[in-house]
Amino acid sequence: MTSSSLSPRSSAYSASARTVALSVLVESVKSDQGVDLLLDRALTQSRCDSRDRALAMELTYGVLRRLATIDWRLASVVDKPLLRLPLAIQMIVRLGAYQLLYLDRIPHSAAVNESVQLTKRWAKPLGRDWSGFVNAVLRSLLRSPIPPWPTVEADPARALSVRHSIPEWLSRRWIDRLGVAGAEAACAGASAVPPVTLRVNQLKIAREAFLETLQEAGLKARATDVSPCGVALEDGGLISSLPGFQEGAFYVEDEAAQLIPPLLDPQPGETILDACAAPGGKMTHLAMLMQNRGTIYAVDRKPERVELIRVNCRRLGIEIARPTVGDIRQPGIWSDVVATRDGRFDRVLVDAPCSGLGVLRRHPEAKWRKDSQAFLRHQTLQLQILSSVATRLRAGGVLVYSTCSTEPEENENVIEQFCQSNAEFRPESVAPWLPPAARAFLTEKGALSTIGNRCSMDGFYAARLIKVL
Repeated sequence: MTSSSLSPRSSAYSASARTVALSVLVESVKSDQGVDLLLDRALTQSRCDSRDRALAMELTYGVLRRLATIDWRLASVVDKPLLRLPLAIQMIVRLGAYQLLYLDRIPHSAAVNESVQLTKRWAKPLGRDWSGFVNAVLRSLLRSPIPPWPTVEADPARALSVRHSIPEWLSRRWIDRLGVAGAEAACAGASAVPPVTLRVNQLKIAREAFLETLQEAGLKARATDVSPCGVALEDGGLISSLPGFQEGAFYVEDEAAQLIPPLLDPQPGETILDACAAPGGKMTHLAMLMQNRGTIYAVDRKPERVELIRVNCRRLGIEIARPTVGDIRQPGIWSDVVATRDGRFDRVLVDAPCSGLGVLRRHPEAKWRKDSQAFLRHQTLQLQILSSVATRLRAGGVLVYSTCSTEPEENENVIEQFCQSNAEFRPESVAPWLPPAARAFLTEKGALSTIGNRCSMDGFYAARLIKVL
């Protein structure tokens, strides 16, 4: 078992948190929205206090993060296939099992009893009372010994899937490419609880001064090991309540993502295109590196996402951004995006839409929504975006292509196909623009890849291209 710092104050408190978690888990199966959005909406409607929110978040993310392991344990005590049960009952049983298996500070009796009460409240919409079934399953789980884990020797894909709660198709895919040891590191990283990492806005404050501010507020924080402008929080709370949030002292961003903008080597006074910019993390980092001098066109297809760029720019004090709504693949976009006098940009960042397999630990629901068929669809879109921006980069200009994907179809294969079709571009090693601690993530072809890293970072890929003609 893994201990948790969460402890319910009362049965009413626990039921409130569990009700929110159940509603989000059920909705997550039916919706394509991220669980972060679903949970935020549910918590707002429920008017939970901070402790309610903490338990609801722990339960929701915990079940999704450990779903395959939970289902494996339940399979030995449920007398019918779990997936044939009503969706709400599936999720109630999983919620109860997660508490019994992973939350030591919640008494077993409370976990079982609250699950039973939650089930009774669903009797009317389900047309029957399943509380006896839920009670029997969870009590059987408590009495039953842990079955033998699947072994790597007998079935490595199954073993990694169950141990790290990863879809079996994905663990098998990673074993084929990375070997068992590399695949296990990738699986473990994809199911870990991610740290809260901030990028210090050095337009406002130095990292050392920001760390002092956090420490003075009684918060445990440290400088990140790889990124030169990151801070890792050891205890969190609401981001908006952290010192310096309203003043724009930081932006919440994984350490691996912080390595991408410096690869473009943006210079003050240049005109830069961020082709897929929302919500603006990498774009605001570029502006910081440019000392807020020059112009960055920040393009995204959805108006609400472009509004996020504007909000982040206002808070961080970014003055050189030009947020623009549009599809970078469409010719009409260029009437709204004005480059330098010769009609070309000095540098272009394409942080492309992708499968997001490198950030599964932050979006655990995505593990159960994806399949291998999506990679080639993403690849088509990625190549279209690159082709659209290629003619808009000046000779001698730099293009950085990045994804939060771990898969070659969306990374190396895209770069290879693009360069074959665009002879004026050649890859260039990103090594000179990496901090020393990140050199370990340099690929044989000179790109950046943090897949399977042991520095508690997300999985990112980035390649740097020079337009020689």
